[in-house]
Amino acid sequence: MKKRNAVIYVLVLIGAVALTFGITMLLINITQRQAEAAEYPLQVVAIAEDEIDPAVWGQNYPRQYDRFMMTQNDGVRTPFGGSEVYSKLEENPAMVRLWAGYAFSVQHDEERGHYYAMTDQANTQRVQVVNQPGACINCHAAEAPGLIASMGWEEFNHTPYNDLVDDIHFGSSCSDCHDPDTMALRITRPALIEGLAARGVDVTQATRQEMRTYVCAQCHVEYYFLGDNKVLTFPWSQGYTIDDIEAHYDSYGFRDWVHAESGAQMIKIQHPEYEMSTTGIHARSGVACADCHMPFMRDGGLKISDHWIRSPLTNLNNACQTCHNIPEEELYDRVMTIQTNTAGLLRTTEAAILDAIDAIMAAMDAGATDEQLAEARQYHRAASLRWDFVSSENSTGFHSPQEAARVLANAIDNARLAQISANEVLNTLQGSTVSDTTTGPQAGGA
Repeated sequence: MKKRNAVIYVLVLIGAVALTFGITMLLINITQRQAEAAEYPLQVVAIAEDEIDPAVWGQNYPRQYDRFMMTQNDGVRTPFGGSEVYSKLEENPAMVRLWAGYAFSVQHDEERGHYYAMTDQANTQRVQVVNQPGACINCHAAEAPGLIASMGWEEFNHTPYNDLVDDIHFGSSCSDCHDPDTMALRITRPALIEGLAARGVDVTQATRQEMRTYVCAQCHVEYYFLGDNKVLTFPWSQGYTIDDIEAHYDSYGFRDWVHAESGAQMIKIQHPEYEMSTTGIHARSGVACADCHMPFMRDGGLKISDHWIRSPLTNLNNACQTCHNIPEEELYDRVMTIQTNTAGLLRTTEAAILDAIDAIMAAMDAGATDEQLAEARQYHRAASLRWDFVSSENSTGFHSPQEAARVLANAIDNARLAQISANEVLNTLQGSTVSDTTTGPQAGGA
């Protein structure tokens, strides 16, 4: 009995010591984390209003800086995107004809991370071969606000890109989105302020959650260069849908280029992630771009926004499971279902548009006039801008699956209408219409 009691006493003593040690270590950890949080940010240096070098900001905000520098990781490829560079023209040769006569038919690659925003643009043939305006710098270089301030908005926009390229050295930077004194989110690009104003939105009254989308919408949008001064403009006067954007462009017959094969007056859609997302369930539920692409994470005793801006598919735990309490495998499969179906619709749309181009070209070869082909070319324009709205939007339908499917259905419809219209012109030119004739018995017959 005494021996048994001694064993119990020893076990209880060991347990008590272990519990005391565990509680002590927990208290030490809590104290360290509290101290860590209390001294943050470090404020090692004063950040000037015009400071654009992320490394300088990183001295005060090392955690965010370290995560941002991970956007240099450029070897990650997801099924329909990622940060690995590859030629989309080689992977999908139809794009060469779909954009015939425009710079994107020369080079169109999968983009890398935000760290490379400036260098990748400077190296693309779209800049080297085609004389692009300085407005292109707006979203690709941290120097843009400074150049706008010193040159003036219109002068900055229409100055040739290659005349300014020696003045830019940084891609995306902390200064693009943050006030250096307060670190509050801010808008540094005039085009977004004007675009939102056209929709009755005063960005100065935006909530912090809204700003976590607006800072992304400074660049992840459809845009065009207006007038001789090439002023960067967002086509939102009618609204954010592709039908609204088309109405904006059609109101004054705007075109980006003339299609080299069909002769249609064309619009090149850029990367309308913001516009597409406004019709999706996430945005309508109050989810911001940063919630999925820059989700909150724990770093020691601190909760920070993950500045490794990337596809949520590479970060499902933080990006999705915070709200969706289901296994990662199921979340991944849900995304793949949406994107695979959208990709299939894109390929179907491309085939329909190529058939329309072929039909228009056949009519042109037969001598069709511009007047005769006006309807077919208008349908081609409508089909192409809808296909491009989904194709160039970087979620492959995920930001708004039903809207993506609706837009592509309308694109296919317009492409087939273009084909039918061109074929009718061709048939008329070839004299294949059959005139009415009497085929019954002749009068006076038996």
